[in-house]
Amino acid sequence: MTHLWIRAEQRPNEERVGLTPAGAAALRAAGLRVTVERSSVRAIALEGYVAAGCEIAAENSWPQAPSDAIIFGLKELPEDGTPLVHRHIMFGHAYKGQPAGQRLLRRFKAGGGTLFDLEYLVDAAGRRIAAFGYWAGYAGAAVSLKCWIAQQAGGLIGPVAKYDGKEALLDDLRAGLTGPSRPRVLVIGALGRVGTGAADLCQALGLEVTKWDMAETASGGPFPEVLAHEIFLNCILARPGCPVFVPASAVTAPRALTVIGDIACDPTPDFSPVKVYDQATDWAHPALRVAQDPPLDVMAIDNLPSLLPVESSEDYAAQLLPSLMTLDDLEAGVWGRAKADFDRHSAAL
Repeated sequence: MTHLWIRAEQRPNEERVGLTPAGAAALRAAGLRVTVERSSVRAIALEGYVAAGCEIAAENSWPQAPSDAIIFGLKELPEDGTPLVHRHIMFGHAYKGQPAGQRLLRRFKAGGGTLFDLEYLVDAAGRRIAAFGYWAGYAGAAVSLKCWIAQQAGGLIGPVAKYDGKEALLDDLRAGLTGPSRPRVLVIGALGRVGTGAADLCQALGLEVTKWDMAETASGGPFPEVLAHEIFLNCILARPGCPVFVPASAVTAPRALTVIGDIACDPTPDFSPVKVYDQATDWAHPALRVAQDPPLDVMAIDNLPSLLPVESSEDYAAQLLPSLMTLDDLEAGVWGRAKADFDRHSAAL
């Protein structure tokens, strides 16, 4: 019997989960064994999983799970260097040369485990089968706008925290937009999930939004229009050959631009499209100030959907559930393709 083990998230400010109680009930009905760890932070209460017939385990007890269990979480594992012996479903961020990702792959290689990277679960045509993109865009645009609001008061954005729902988030932003001026926003990747979420947030607040996608960026640059907007939101996944949207020279160039929301958050690869920073930001320090006069702040939080943990969890879990229903065959379909990616990258270490 296939055994899926839902681990508690151990990263700070991470309350999302990739399986709802309704999804757990569906897996149980299909004959899967489902264990759910207790969690002190999960946005969806444990009682629903109990009612669905799941087994309950202690928080963070996954290292002691049976060897045949498939461990399912969303964000990073603690970087303690221990070999990983299980099969894990998670966002590994391990295939673009990231130093932390290389360390993670070495742990899998040392323990004989396997990574099924959620970012690389694709259908036969290569399209992602599940993504948090919409809510990443929505929340990323919100935090970027909060950066701009803080600048109008002469400061730098302070810590951010989760919201009970998107209406609470919109109310908070409306309360901050008290002055007569409004920023112009350029969204690149506007036709994708991330860009759609970002544009929806901006439009809900009545902001002027310029939407760009592949047609508008096909020239490869340069793109002076980026510097002519107060807020730039990068919503495309960086890949080799990606155009540079914000060159290093933007720091000293004449510009209206004062906030960059790198929602895709890929600061370290050589092909990053935003060249004015080299590290992610976090909830305690949401923005990195890279220029002073005029200010230029970069927001690059890599778990943005957790600002709206219930909506983003329910959306993502619904997208992923059909694939979880096929866990009995890890050699075929989305799981077989994900394993082939892992094998290729692991072998290249």
